Amino acid sequence: MAANIPDIDSKVFSKNIDDYLDKRKPSLVIKRIFDIVMSLIGLIILGIPMIIIGIIIKLSSEGPVFYKQVRVGKSNKDFKILKFRTMIVDADKKGMQITVGKDPRITGIGHFLRKTKIDELPQLINVLKGEMSFVGPRPEVRKYVEMYNDYQKNVLKIKPGITDLASIEYRDESTLLGQSANPEKTYIEEIMPTKLKLNLKYMQEFSFFYDIKLILKTLVKIVE
Repeated sequence: MAANIPDIDSKVFSKNIDDYLDKRKPSLVIKRIFDIVMSLIGLIILGIPMIIIGIIIKLSSEGPVFYKQVRVGKSNKDFKILKFRTMIVDADKKGMQITVGKDPRITGIGHFLRKTKIDELPQLINVLKGEMSFVGPRPEVRKYVEMYNDYQKNVLKIKPGITDLASIEYRDESTLLGQSANPEKTYIEEIMPTKLKLNLKYMQEFSFFYDIKLILKTLVKIVE
């Protein structure tokens, strides 16, 4: 579970976040340039491996190579997040919108792609398009965003990311949910509030170098 996180003064934070982000515009510009350059480099270097992965997915199970799902991005706007498909077709209609433990909807190769985070590689396209950043709050589906209070909605003032503090803390989220008698209730009442708290903490401490630190931490967690 996530470590204890200091409480944030919600009223002060909500009042000052716009001013704070306005002052961080130079860092946000650098962040965007980094996103464009690195996503392009990533797509060029990983292009052939991604094609091979796509072929394996196509041969191993019925359905498309990519999985597209509507998520909520910056300014509360919907966008389609891209992933390599790791589950059976129409998995969303055959279970919860969260994945738990040894979810039977996950395909054979899907377990490996999820464990290594390779399934997230297509999001380089989302980053290049400006819908996402390398670092930022992981985007949720509309169903869960509608549960946010006004304070929590502050996370929608920046672009969502491929990785964030919450992703690092909850690396084994699906395992934790698999141990719960009511996974969705556990996610909504325990995990999601803590994730949002971590995301708001990130917004308080944001800087370009802090982003680099989180990217490196993510890579270390994947290797571990």
